Amino acid sequence: MSMSISFSRSSKKYREGELLRGTLNIDSKGLSYNGISLYLEGSVSLQLSAKNVGLFEAFYNSIKPVQLISASLDLRKAGKLNAGVTSIPFEIPLKAKPGQKLYETYHGVFISIQYVLRAELKRSAFSKDLQTKAEFFVEALAPRTDSDPVKFSITPESLDNAKTRADIPKFLIDGHIDHPTCDIAQPFTGEIVVRRSELPIKSIELQLVRVETCGCAEGYASDPTEIQNIQVAEGDVARDFAVPLYMTFPRLFTCPSLLTPNFKIEFEVNLVVVFVSGDVISENFPVKLLRHTPTK
Repeated sequence: MSMSISFSRSSKKYREGELLRGTLNIDSKGLSYNGISLYLEGSVSLQLSAKNVGLFEAFYNSIKPVQLISASLDLRKAGKLNAGVTSIPFEIPLKAKPGQKLYETYHGVFISIQYVLRAELKRSAFSKDLQTKAEFFVEALAPRTDSDPVKFSITPESLDNAKTRADIPKFLIDGHIDHPTCDIAQPFTGEIVVRRSELPIKSIELQLVRVETCGCAEGYASDPTEIQNIQVAEGDVARDFAVPLYMTFPRLFTCPSLLTPNFKIEFEVNLVVVFVSGDVISENFPVKLLRHTPTK
């Protein structure tokens, strides 16, 4: 006997206020049951990195899971299934618990936002209950926001680390970032121009970093982790040539930027230039991610 959940949308993407529709499919040789139920669950799971465990005792209260949505639906009372596949349609409204709202699905290292639909077929006391679950994805929309391009110019003098400034070759690199406030469904774009460099360049890369923060009023612990690294140029690029910057935001591992009392999810883009000597310079750009409301 097997049981599976099928959603009405192949993408499994939904938004708060919509109806979650689909079918519960049960393949059996015929059996009696005491009830069939669905359970809708959505929560934020938080955990501390090993370096922060024990830092603040108050953290242990603040990192408890945050329940965003909880609902149940009785599909059938006690009865009997015929042999073969039985498909039972369902629909459940996606409505957050009072005082909460549905954040976008996100799979991070220390923070995870997940939504699951679980089905349970109850059997007699002498038979094992049958369960199955399926994850679906919530998208959180925000009003469309425009941001002006950000120009940058990198020289040895502009670097934060004085020791680094003394060791690396002379250079001048400039360019711009098109939008520091980014629509998560659109690529991150811009351009970089190498004006001059004493040493040849080996590689130019874009690095996407998430900064996950857990904590409370007593203190916060932030942990940056790399999501992806994309090479935008290889070798000693021509001087005064505009190299395009282009990076798509990966599904699940990014989400609209979040700032809440107990946790934060923020993002940064590092522009990394590697010289043939092994010297590395990096320019950091904080970015705000939003999922824009579609224009009608």
